Amino acid sequence: MKKLYVKTYGCQMNVYDSARMAELMAPEGYEETASPEGADLILLNTCHIREKAAEKLFSDLGRLSPAPARKAAAGERAIVAVTGCVAQAEGAEILRRSKSVDIVVGPQSYHRLPGLVEAALRGERNVETEFPAESKFDHLPRPRARSVSAFLSVQEGCDKFCSFCVVPYTRGAEFSRPAADVLDEAIRLVDQGARELTLLGQNVNAYHGAAPRGGEWRLGRLIRELAKIPGLLRLRYTTSHPTDMDEDLMAAHGEEEKLMPLLHLPVQSGSDRVLMEMNRRHTSSDYRRIVERLIRARADIAFSSDFIVGFPGESDADFACTLDLVRELGFAQAYSFKYSPRPGTPAALRQDQVPEKVEDERLARLQGLIAEQLRRFNQGFVGRTLPVLFEKPGRHQGQLAGRSPWLQPVHATAPSALLGRVAELEVAGLTSNSLAGILVRDFGGGPSL
Repeated sequence: MKKLYVKTYGCQMNVYDSARMAELMAPEGYEETASPEGADLILLNTCHIREKAAEKLFSDLGRLSPAPARKAAAGERAIVAVTGCVAQAEGAEILRRSKSVDIVVGPQSYHRLPGLVEAALRGERNVETEFPAESKFDHLPRPRARSVSAFLSVQEGCDKFCSFCVVPYTRGAEFSRPAADVLDEAIRLVDQGARELTLLGQNVNAYHGAAPRGGEWRLGRLIRELAKIPGLLRLRYTTSHPTDMDEDLMAAHGEEEKLMPLLHLPVQSGSDRVLMEMNRRHTSSDYRRIVERLIRARADIAFSSDFIVGFPGESDADFACTLDLVRELGFAQAYSFKYSPRPGTPAALRQDQVPEKVEDERLARLQGLIAEQLRRFNQGFVGRTLPVLFEKPGRHQGQLAGRSPWLQPVHATAPSALLGRVAELEVAGLTSNSLAGILVRDFGGGPSL
């Protein structure tokens, strides 16, 4: 077998894409390896969301270059492929700057990877960043569940064009997979041992896939149908946009027990003026009303969110609005970042960029507030019992690790027969990164793995 080394950057969609690319190359004789040393194919699946993403890629290419060089010295060939959003954004520039790269392929074209690898073995260097007319999902092998919890891509692309974001340019226009395809993939993943599915999309709640018998389903209907699959214990979805939270989806949170009570719903800012400049299409009041309706649907629902501090023109008063929103709503989790310009986006052209020192100070204040809310949220579970889905062995002998309905990591002493099952745990205490539980009883609900 030939060896395939995959390094994945960024979001859950990239994790899903990397797994599918590995499955795509398996019939070509490639088996995954944990090290680039000795690999016949090195695949870097990149993300363009974080700051200086392209420079990080070239830095990593430099660190990885000795492995292909040693392969060449032994008279063998190692193909290096750059995929994902940086590949889409940078295109031929990657080949120009790095002679070690053989293939550059965007996220909508990775189903063409086997042919591109064959061409590279013949000495060709190719860039494939066109948005093809056909869906890549039509050309992919059947998925394989790699753990108790699996990702399932249902929607890609974005039509929102937030002024800070590159996703519409790197992932393309919104596309929703037909509902029958999603259901078929979900059934296969559950048959292979998945007990929890996380539905993925750049705007997952904008899902509007073709229905099996005509018309289309929105995400709420899709979730209701997925919840009927025997053996599936839990459902989640990410990432959502506030403007796509329709009434049926919000109602599903109160009606479908398998839909877990943690919702990632990015707001980005608490300032209406900044939200307008971001082209977010919602106000802070809109966001508050959505949260209120979701709480009415399910009282124990908790929220995570994304925040950008230091967006161009953000004043002290604007930032204070963000802090007020966080204090008012409270968040079980949150991801917060300093604004950094993305080439080709409207916000990058603005002249009123916030000084980095101010960004640093604001980010520290926001993250301090969020960390305190997270501590309080987790502390509130001490002494309570929780249903925990065990996913894998823990770090210590006789220990298993799993997740609560609110996605908190939980560990407990438990028999391995509980892997893939839901058990009731009493939360005895907290560690820096997880809840410590004591086994109370096994809920069952699925065969052990």
